[in-house]
Amino acid sequence: MKFHTRKWVKPEDLNPNGSLFGGKLLSWIDEEAALYTCIQFNNQKVVTKFMTEINFISSAKQGDIIEIGIQVVKFGRTSINLRCEVRNKMTQETIIAIESIVLVNLDENGKPSPHGKTQVEYVADRLKKE
Repeated sequence: MKFHTRKWVKPEDLNPNGSLFGGKLLSWIDEEAALYTCIQFNNQKVVTKFMTEINFISSAKQGDIIEIGIQVVKFGRTSINLRCEVRNKMTQETIIAIESIVLVNLDENGKPSPHGKTQVEYVADRLKKE
């Protein structure tokens, strides 16, 4: 799994218990999954369709640096299925794990559209082809 994004847990990210608010973390995960998918599909029009059970394993506190990891599970015709893990950067302790996040590629009318991808593609490789 590759960890692409780091976040610093700040006071505005905390719940009343003084730990990272789960909704804030899920927002960061959804954004990271969407950005990853936009880059893979070379299309900014994608939507989250499905997310499996969310397993909160440990918490993060103010001042912690967390990192969000994304891994492709498989490519569908119009979709991509991702796995996600968030961990504490310093301790490597897993904070949350999500086994499946499905995002869908959309056309200009907002309808599911085939993306033609079958494997992970890196922007650097795409630029070499052009």
